[in-house]
Amino acid sequence: MEIVDYLRVARRRLWVLLGVPLLAAVAVGAFVFLSPQRYTATCYVAAPALVGGAAAQQYTGTQGASQFVAAFKAAATSPRVLDEVAAETGVATGTLRDGLAVTQVGASSQLTLTYTATKRSTVDPVLTATAKRALDFLFSSQVNIATEQARAASADVTEATKAIADWEKANKVSQPDKLYQATLTEMADLKQQKLSMEAVGNTRGATAAKSAIDAAQKRLDELGPKLPDYQALLAQRDAATSALSQARQGLQGARAQAQAADPTQVTSVGEVSQVSRVRALAMSVLPAAGAGLLLAVLLAIVLEFASRRPPLVPAQA
Repeated sequence: MEIVDYLRVARRRLWVLLGVPLLAAVAVGAFVFLSPQRYTATCYVAAPALVGGAAAQQYTGTQGASQFVAAFKAAATSPRVLDEVAAETGVATGTLRDGLAVTQVGASSQLTLTYTATKRSTVDPVLTATAKRALDFLFSSQVNIATEQARAASADVTEATKAIADWEKANKVSQPDKLYQATLTEMADLKQQKLSMEAVGNTRGATAAKSAIDAAQKRLDELGPKLPDYQALLAQRDAATSALSQARQGLQGARAQAQAADPTQVTSVGEVSQVSRVRALAMSVLPAAGAGLLLAVLLAIVLEFASRRPPLVPAQA
C-alpha cells in the first residue's frame, strides 16, 4: 500500500481514530475530576552524620548515601513500621503503602518522604510517625543489639572471674602466677646470699640460706603443676575482658548513631497542600489518549481487513 492508500483508510476510519482516544481521555479526565481531592506533604530527612565518617558506621564508602536511602525506603515500607504507624495514626496499612514515596535528593544522603492521601488531617501525622519509626527501626535496633552484646560480654567476664576465685579457693592459694614469680626472685636472692656467706666463711648463715632455698623450691614444686590450669583461666578472663571492651565500643558507636538519627533533629515536615487536578490531568489524560490512539489504530486495521474479506460463496449442489 502507498501513502495515499493509508490516508484513504484513515479518512474512512476517522471516527475510530478520533473517537477512541477522545473517549479514553474523557473517561480518565472524568475519573480524575470525580475522584476525592487528594492532599500531600513532604518530610525532609537530612542526617549527614549517619553516612560516611568512621568505618564502624553502617553506611560508609562511595555507596554509603545510596545504601542509606535504600535502607530507609525499605524500613519505611516494612510491615513492622507500617503496622506501628497504622496503630499510631489510625490509617490502614494498605493506604499507607500506596501513599508513601521515598526519593533521594541528588546523590546526597538527604532524602524526601512524601505522603499523599484523601484525608488532609492524616498527612502530617503519618509523615512524622513514619520518619520516626523508620529511623528507630534502622538505628535503635542497633543499640539494642549492641546492648545485648555488651551484657553478654560482661556476663562472660563475671563468669571467668568467678572461675578464678573458685580455683584459688579450692587450691588455697591466691594469684599463684605472681607467687611463683616472687618465689623465683626470692630463690635467686637466697642463692646469691648463700654464695656470699660461704665466701666469708659464715657457715651458719649459709646453712640458713640453704634451708630457705629448699623451702622456696618446695613451694615452686607445689605451684608448678597448678599454673597451667590457672593460666588458662586467666587467658579466658583476658579474652572475655577484651570482648567486653570491643562490645562497649560498639555500643558507644551505636548510641552515637542513634543520637545522630534523632527524628526531632534530622526531620522536618513541609506544609500540607492540595494535589493539583490540572497536573493530575496532564499526567493521566495524555497517556490515556496516547494509549487510546494506539488502540484505535489497531482497531482500524482490524476493521479494514475485515471489510476486505471476500464474501462466502454458497456451495452448489
